This record gives sequence, C-alpha cells and structure tokens, in this order.
Amino acid sequence: MAEVPIEMWEMQLAFAIGLLGIYAGWRGTIGRMTGFYDLSGAVKTLLFGLVVGVLVASLIDSLILGPIRLESVNIIEVSVIALVIGMAESAFALFLLGRPRTVGLRASAPYGWTLGLGFGAMRSAHLNVRLFDPNVWEGTTGFEPFNIALACVLTLTTCIGHASIASWQGSRIIQHERARTFFTSSLARTVLIISTVLTIFSPFVIFLVVPMVAWSWFPAHANWLPSGMTPSAAQAYRRTLRSSSRHVRAAADRIRGEKVIEEE
Repeated sequence: MAEVPIEMWEMQLAFAIGLLGIYAGWRGTIGRMTGFYDLSGAVKTLLFGLVVGVLVASLIDSLILGPIRLESVNIIEVSVIALVIGMAESAFALFLLGRPRTVGLRASAPYGWTLGLGFGAMRSAHLNVRLFDPNVWEGTTGFEPFNIALACVLTLTTCIGHASIASWQGSRIIQHERARTFFTSSLARTVLIISTVLTIFSPFVIFLVVPMVAWSWFPAHANWLPSGMTPSAAQAYRRTLRSSSRHVRAAADRIRGEKVIEEE
C-alpha cells in the first residue's frame, strides 16, 4: 500500500479547509438568489466542478508544481503550461455554461459561480496537502500554525477567484460575447494558477493576487450574478431583499411575547 505524504488527519484537514471554500463562496448574492434560478442545476454544476477540479489539480501537480520542485523548468515554460490548462478550463466552462438549456434559463452566471467553486475547492485542497508536506520545499512547507492560516487564505483566493472568472464568463454568454471571454478568462486563470502554485514555495506570492480576487467579489455579486434576471425578476429580487432586511430588523426589535403586525 502506498504511503500518504502526510498524516491522514492532516490530509483530511487540508481537504476540509478546501471544501470550506464552497461554504464561503456561497455567501452573499448567490445564497440570496435561491428561488430565482434552478438550484438543482447549480448543485449539478458544482459537482462537475469538483470532478473536473480533481483532474486539473492532478495536471497542475504533475506538470507545474512537480517540475518547479525539481527545478527543471523556467518561468516561461511554467507560463505556457499554465496558459494551456487555463484555456482548457475556459473551453470547458464555455461548453457547460453555454448549453442551450442553461442559456434558455439565463442561469449561466450563477451556474458559473458554482462551477468555479468546485474548481477552486479541489485545487486548493490539493495545494493544501502539498503545503502541509514538509518534504515538498524545505523552509516553507510543513504542518504548522502559519501554514494552516495560509491554507485558509489560499482556499478563499482560489475558490473566489475561479468562481468570479466563471461567473463573468456566464454573464458574457448571456450577452453573446463568447470569443472575447475565452481569451480573457484564460489569461486570468493562468495568473491564478501560477500565483497559487508559487505560494507553496514563497508564501507571500498569494498576496499579489488577493487584492484582485477581493475586488472581483463586488462586481460579481452586484452585476454578474444577477445579469441573467429579466427586469420583472430583478424587481422581485430587489423587493425580496428589502423585505428580508425589514424582517431582520423586526426580529431584533421584537419584544418576546408580543405579536408582530407588519403592513405589506
């Protein structure tokens, strides 16, 4: 039986942190949009992302992380390999999010978000395992408090980054702009792949992309995710949000034992 690179419970923690990226990414608009898109389809797309994310993580490990560890490649070779993988991811996202049924439901953007969460969760889980392995790179890897915290940052960055890119692709598909999104999203994925892999060898590289990923959260939730809604659905969605905020305030101000009477 082949030995695992780290203790089993450490590996389980690495994957648990990776899967928590899905929970973090489901907060915000995508969680409040339940009822305005096909939730079962979004979960199915998430599963596609998890499965394909495993394959992509394996490719990145064997073609990029491994050769960097052996110091057998240079930055140009790494960039070309990462670009090819990024193009493959973008092509798969366009195929999955551009299917006639998905476009007909105008659900390409939220489906793209969940697809990206699946991608990111598996990629970050794999990177977390390498980060916890002291034999990968002396001086930076190993199971210690700093690397546990770094694994959380790496997971959030990878999950939100992939989700934002795929969500943007989905929103552009609705507007019939597929070709331009392919090249732009491929370049964005290339930068994300290279930066997250290099984080294993130089931890502070991740903070070069954290600001861009953090920025992408706001247009994704304000514009890209709701982009597929019809005007009437968007109006109903805004009304639902206003109603929800009133309910929260009413629950906080309510005196226990008294009835709550709310005017429509």
